[in-house]
Amino acid sequence: MRFRIRLAITILLISAVVSGSCPAKLAQRWSEEKANEWYARKPWLIGCDFIPSTAINQLEMFHADTFDIKTIDRELGWAEQLGFNSIRVYLHNLLWEQDSKGFIERVDKFLKAADRHNIGVVFVLLDACWDPFPKLGKQRDPKPHLHNSGWVQAPGAEILKDPARHEELRPYIVGFVKRFRSDKRIHFWDIFNEPDNVNHSSYFKSEPKNKPELCLILLKNAFAWAREANPKQPITAGVWLGDWSSDDKLSATNRFILENSDIITYHCYDALDQMKQSAEPLRRYNRPIICTEYMSRPTGSTFDAILPYMKDNKFGAYNWGLVAGKTQTIYPWASWTQTFTEEPEVWFHDIFRKDGTPFDPREVELIRKLTGKTK
Repeated sequence: MRFRIRLAITILLISAVVSGSCPAKLAQRWSEEKANEWYARKPWLIGCDFIPSTAINQLEMFHADTFDIKTIDRELGWAEQLGFNSIRVYLHNLLWEQDSKGFIERVDKFLKAADRHNIGVVFVLLDACWDPFPKLGKQRDPKPHLHNSGWVQAPGAEILKDPARHEELRPYIVGFVKRFRSDKRIHFWDIFNEPDNVNHSSYFKSEPKNKPELCLILLKNAFAWAREANPKQPITAGVWLGDWSSDDKLSATNRFILENSDIITYHCYDALDQMKQSAEPLRRYNRPIICTEYMSRPTGSTFDAILPYMKDNKFGAYNWGLVAGKTQTIYPWASWTQTFTEEPEVWFHDIFRKDGTPFDPREVELIRKLTGKTK
């Protein structure tokens, strides 16, 4: 009888972990002290969300047929010249499922290239933004003048909309994190980018109607799987939507993220006043604070407005984009609802053209001054 009771309890606990409802899986969250000791050993983290100019999305960046290490190495050299010491890079579960060994080998080559340029890496494992129907193989050509016309979600809607299939992602997250769990070239793990993003202006009609709820289920499991791999680097996910100024205003997704991340990360594409309103309340968590997405010139989120504040507070700062290319993020998000026919006078994201010349030399001068990078 006792055996049967113990067996029933074990089954219930396993079920709870899989469903994301069991708090035991989060027991390994770093203490405040450990998180702050980790960051005290780091310089001010400054860098960008990186993809080479020859890739339209995560799949093209790391697929065997299109992995362009020469371009990656060249463009990371430009990042090094700015004084950037970290980059945020997106991965995809389909690459693992297709050929995990080859995928890891290419990632290792990428890490070696970044390390040669004295740049650490933040890997993003899952992503809720843009096209919900990713496919392996040759990726489509960019649609002219359209911001991120080929970026894809990870996982796609077919897996996301069926919680019973979420378990298919476990080998990818556990396997990948475990493989690099002690790698000093990796600064931290970003588990799920903008999990409650329903892509209103682009793919909203193709999204599951209950996407935020589905993503929260997957987010909880993904955190548990990453913990299972026992990484020596901290894990996090970034808040970006809603009000996180006080605990009683938190959405379910933001509450889970802020209560379970080792370090606090967030996104803000607004001017300095709003950047401060976003960042300052996060101090109550007594953990390192890092903005993993900012900089959209037309909205007032510019290097000269934002970076001095970030440096003064040692808030990590990762702007979106380095080199203008196939992602076409020099065009604004509004390019999905408005027609553009030529390069905008003021770029939305990115710093350099493909030949390495800067969009605005004054920006480059400012960044180099703040990073202490001299010619």
